[in-house]
Amino acid sequence: MDFQLMLLTIGVSFILAVIAAPLLIPLLRRMKFGQQVREDGPKSHLKKSGTPTMGGVVIVLAFTLAFLKFSPVKNTDFYVLLVATLGFGLIGFLDDYIKIVAKRSLGLTARQKLFGQLMFSGIMSFLLIQNGHSTEIAVPGTDWAFDFGGWFYYPFIVIMMLAISNAVNFTDGLDGLLSGVSAIAFGAFAIVAMQATSLPAAVCAAAMIGAVLGFLVYNAHPAKVFMGDTGSLAIGGAIGAIAIVTKTELLFLVIGGVFVIEMLSVVIQVISFKTRGKRVFKMSPIHHHFELSGWSEWRVVITFWAVGLLLAGLGLYIYKGL
Repeated sequence: MDFQLMLLTIGVSFILAVIAAPLLIPLLRRMKFGQQVREDGPKSHLKKSGTPTMGGVVIVLAFTLAFLKFSPVKNTDFYVLLVATLGFGLIGFLDDYIKIVAKRSLGLTARQKLFGQLMFSGIMSFLLIQNGHSTEIAVPGTDWAFDFGGWFYYPFIVIMMLAISNAVNFTDGLDGLLSGVSAIAFGAFAIVAMQATSLPAAVCAAAMIGAVLGFLVYNAHPAKVFMGDTGSLAIGGAIGAIAIVTKTELLFLVIGGVFVIEMLSVVIQVISFKTRGKRVFKMSPIHHHFELSGWSEWRVVITFWAVGLLLAGLGLYIYKGL
């Protein structure tokens, strides 16, 4: 029954996204919600300027309707997942709106974005504390776990949510890249959630699979629409929350390995340039490095999807619940 529920959730969410996107794209064009391409980025991206963005609204809408409809219980896990996805998605929406409508290229300030992320992470923590959520952290692939208590665990998951949402955001740079990689990660976490007997987390993952795959129909190269921060931050919030409620916080490092690699490439690049005055990569995040090395955009995307699939498989293999 759980498997049938998962398939139904994926299917409905997918159909909602496929229907909603062609209705939204013309509206975004009329409102001139077009992508602003970085001048210092790959020159091949300049032709993407003006492509409608904020398409992540489609993902959030399809996800929300499917999740609310098919989640079998409305318990703490359900509300934590909803707060994380919609809360982080709202931050992304405000960021996109300011960039495009207010013509402020950087969107929300770093302080404003951090405040929003801390606020919604804090609400998640409050809900978990009220429910007596375990503060134990398991080490993937071993029988070992550590528990330093709430004073460590809750600041840890707040930092975790900030890191994951930003890592996912960094991955959104090529047509279809984040849509495909996140669908794979959500697929792995759906299996983990079913093993961990958290049906809300499983349905959340399934709703996101359908939503991002439906969006991918219009986001694959050449993209007709971009998700913007609205979509990428909502995806990051959902993945982080699923890892938390299923007690697989550290397993994200494997299943979400592509996101980790993308973020590390940015960190390494910044540290190297500030300390040595030299760049390690031609451009960061690392997907742009491969583009500037002569790879076609489609080749980079397919390769990253393949790496994501291998890491998701590895994550499931070492998960002790399987």
